Amino acid sequence: MDCKVITLPAFRAVGLKWEGTFSEIVPDLKNVIQQAKDRADELENKVNPDVQLGLSYHVVEDGFAHYAVYEVTEEQEIPDGMVEIRVPEWTYVMTAHHKGEDVQKTYTDLHQWVFDSDYTALREADVDYYDPYMPIKHEYYPADQDPDDPQFDIYIPVVRK
Repeated sequence: MDCKVITLPAFRAVGLKWEGTFSEIVPDLKNVIQQAKDRADELENKVNPDVQLGLSYHVVEDGFAHYAVYEVTEEQEIPDGMVEIRVPEWTYVMTAHHKGEDVQKTYTDLHQWVFDSDYTALREADVDYYDPYMPIKHEYYPADQDPDDPQFDIYIPVVRK
């Protein structure tokens, strides 16, 4: 597995939020992700219009909160029905999931890489997470990706052990 550790600056993103259990993912989450893509034109101040972000926070028992968003500038207003999320500057371990590969295997390999590294997953203070291994997952999707055979970059916030 090809992983690298990088620090990304803080950013602001706007889009749609979904929150639920793992059993509710299909079709609910896919629908929210598609709705965010369909409404992307409402965001006039996208930083990178070709990348949709999937920001997942495991703050729901047996599930998570997911933000299907686009990074935007400070000038961007929040359209009706959309939400804003601000992500602080964090250090991440980053890898790519490629078309034709098993997503579960990519995440298993990434978890093993983190376990064997000098890093551990970041846990924000005063937040209760239900996933002890990867409580926060950020995925960067190309706008033209195939949802049935996705390719995307994965960013897991980490801190030194």
